[in-house]
Amino acid sequence: MPKVFSLDGVVPVVDPTAFVHPGAVLIGDVIIGPDCYVGPGASIRADVGQIVMARGSNFQDNCSAHCFAGGRTEIQEYASIGHGAVLHGCTVGARAIIGMNAVVMDGAVIGDDCIVAALAFVRANFQAPARTIVAGLPAKVLRDITEAEIEWKKSAYTDYLNTIPRCRATLQEVEALTGIDDMSPRITIEGAKTLSDFRKKP
Repeated sequence: MPKVFSLDGVVPVVDPTAFVHPGAVLIGDVIIGPDCYVGPGASIRADVGQIVMARGSNFQDNCSAHCFAGGRTEIQEYASIGHGAVLHGCTVGARAIIGMNAVVMDGAVIGDDCIVAALAFVRANFQAPARTIVAGLPAKVLRDITEAEIEWKKSAYTDYLNTIPRCRATLQEVEALTGIDDMSPRITIEGAKTLSDFRKKP
């Protein structure tokens, strides 16, 4: 079970169909909706405001979510928050992707189907229009996304939806092996390609 803490009598809410890794931490006014995935090392700390994950969204390894007093952080349906990203008092639109180690600040709104590049810094109150790519320090809108990129994003969040039943069925804490003779990959599964590889396809 994840580390779940009530604060001022407010207990986090996790839908029974969601998967929250045992290494994640939830504090206070957290609401995690159906079919969500929360990865190891994630910190969702709603001690002074509310943090909501809508259906099918994912919050990957070592991500953090928080806000200022009275604020709210919202992750809308099927949005993906990449490894190590930080969300602070912002809104992430439906099916948007926040890249690895990106930071999205208070009052920022990432529109539906946006892609925020890895390592981007999205300043407070920034408005990213729907279906755009945002990148840089500070982040700027680079261009509209293509229909092909929309299709790629679907495969990205579908991977996390497919991971939930696998984790429920087979994830368990064990002792590590001390050696192995065959170094070939031991988990082979069909899934999303990287965006750069996807763009290269014929």
